[in-house]
Amino acid sequence: MKRFTYLLLLVLAVSGISTANAQGLKIPAASSTQTITQDLGLGKITIVYSRPNAKGRVMLGKQEPYGTVWRTGANSATTITFTDDVTIEGNKVPAGTYGLFSIPDPKEWTIILSKTSKTWGAYSYKQEEDFLRFRVKAWNIKEPVETFTMQFENVMPTAADLHLAWEHTALTFHITTDVDARVMASIDEAMKGEKKPYFAAAQYYYDNNKDMAKALEWINELEKTQPKSQFVKVWKARIQLKAGDKKGALATAEEGVRLSKEAKDGEYERLNAAVAAQAKS
Repeated sequence: MKRFTYLLLLVLAVSGISTANAQGLKIPAASSTQTITQDLGLGKITIVYSRPNAKGRVMLGKQEPYGTVWRTGANSATTITFTDDVTIEGNKVPAGTYGLFSIPDPKEWTIILSKTSKTWGAYSYKQEEDFLRFRVKAWNIKEPVETFTMQFENVMPTAADLHLAWEHTALTFHITTDVDARVMASIDEAMKGEKKPYFAAAQYYYDNNKDMAKALEWINELEKTQPKSQFVKVWKARIQLKAGDKKGALATAEEGVRLSKEAKDGEYERLNAAVAAQAKS
C-alpha cells in the first residue's frame, strides 16, 4: 500500500511539473543572454549572444572541439549588427546583421560573418553563406574566465577592439569606421543655417587635426557671445596652442584661470592652468 501511495504521489508530481511547463513556468537559463551596444562613429554595433559557463569542464578543445565551427556562444547563434558600414581587420563590411561564428584553435581563430543570422547553434551553418572569414591570433591568459565574455575595448571615436575571452584563451579583432567625409559635409551644411554649431565644429577640427585657423575663427565667434566663459577660454587656448601660437594660448589660458577663480570653478581653473603650463614649456 505504501509503495502504491509513493508511486501515485510521484506520478502526480511529474504531472504537476508538466502542467506548470505548459502554463509557462520560467526558470533561469543555463547560459544567460547578453546584449551589448557600442557607439562607433555615427552609428552603433550591437551584439546578442548567450554566455555558457565552464562549470569545471574543459570547454575549448573538448566540449567545443578545435577546428569545428562554433556559434560563438550558446543557444541561438550569436548576432552582430552594424548600423553603419565598418572595416574589420582591413575588410569592408556593409551595415547589416550577421551571424558571428568562429572556428577556435589553440593559437589562431577563424572569425566568420555569415549572411545567415537566425539559426539555432551552428547545426545549419553553411560555408557558402559566409560574407567574410578572417583569422586572428589567440593567446593564453593566466586567470581563467568562467563565463564566455565579449566586450569592447580601446574605444575611440571611430575605432574599437572586440575582445573575446573564455577559460584560459583570449583574442581581439579591430573594427573601424570612416565618417570624416560625412561629418565635414554636415559641418559645411550646418554653417549655412541660423544657429551655427561653432563649438562642435571647432572641437571636431581640433580633435582631428584639421584647419586650426578655421577652428580658431569659429571659437572666436563663440567667444563673442560668451566672453567670460572659462569653458570657451580653455578650448580657445588649446586651439591656439595646436596652431603654434604659444603666446596667444598663454594669454587666453591665464584669462581663463582668472575667470575661473572669480567664479570659484576649480575644474576649469585646473584645465586652463594646464594649457598655460603647456604654453610656457
